[in-house]
Amino acid sequence: MAAYEKRRAAAAPAPAAGSGLGESARAGAAARGLGTEAEFLLQAGVTAMVREALLKVLEARPEEPVAFLADYFEKLVLSSPGAGGEAAAEPPGLPQRLARALWYVRLAHHSHRTAFNNNMGMAYECLSASGRRKRPGVDGRLYSELLRRICRPGAAPEDVVAALLRKIQCRDHEAVPFDVFRYGVLTCFVLLEFTAKAGTLYDVLDGGSGPADKRVCQAVLCTLEDALGASDFSVPIRYLEAGSKLGPDCLALAMDRALQERKLSVAMSREEFLKKATALFVAKVKPID
Repeated sequence: MAAYEKRRAAAAPAPAAGSGLGESARAGAAARGLGTEAEFLLQAGVTAMVREALLKVLEARPEEPVAFLADYFEKLVLSSPGAGGEAAAEPPGLPQRLARALWYVRLAHHSHRTAFNNNMGMAYECLSASGRRKRPGVDGRLYSELLRRICRPGAAPEDVVAALLRKIQCRDHEAVPFDVFRYGVLTCFVLLEFTAKAGTLYDVLDGGSGPADKRVCQAVLCTLEDALGASDFSVPIRYLEAGSKLGPDCLALAMDRALQERKLSVAMSREEFLKKATALFVAKVKPID
């Protein structure tokens, strides 16, 4: 028995340095798919996958790159063959296409124009994918639903959102060109930002002590209306630019004049102020022909 153990140990000696046996062993391992780290990454497709993800980050320029990458890889897994679930179906169903398009348009702020336009193109292409259709395009039904989903989580009053959508949405059967698609999506995002800025303005007016004075609120709204009416708003972003012209001196003067009026003070609620301010926005939106 002891002789057998000696023969077995002698049959498998450790490869000596410089003998070439170590290299032969590594070559054999590589042949079995156990090569170097770089070779493994290439064979598994990880290198190309990471490169594509980094290119997507550079293309989209998201405000939160880490969250973008997490979402990107999650969607990559869900869309891979054999992943299971509805997202793996090809072509993707309507809910998945809308969710992916919504994800694209929210990646970058509209002030990052190159990234925003690139993402808009990706969203348009995503909604255009419809199986065997020879001429891809977005119909009015998908376009209008995307606009509703953009406005859904915002603080804009529902009736104001409804009035805006009546101006910029298309009929269900209509083909929506890309420039119309971009205009509608951008307008919705500007409305949400405009609403947020109006809310911040009301917080200043009420001073943190409850409802603001109605005379002061009305004076500020009139000043805002004058600023909005002094410019051409063929581009939705200019609404925000006009609002930014309401400097502290201009607002202070309007508020001072309102307070000098000897009238019974009446309060204006935050909801009423936001409704009136966003209604000014919608009134200036150019409707889609």
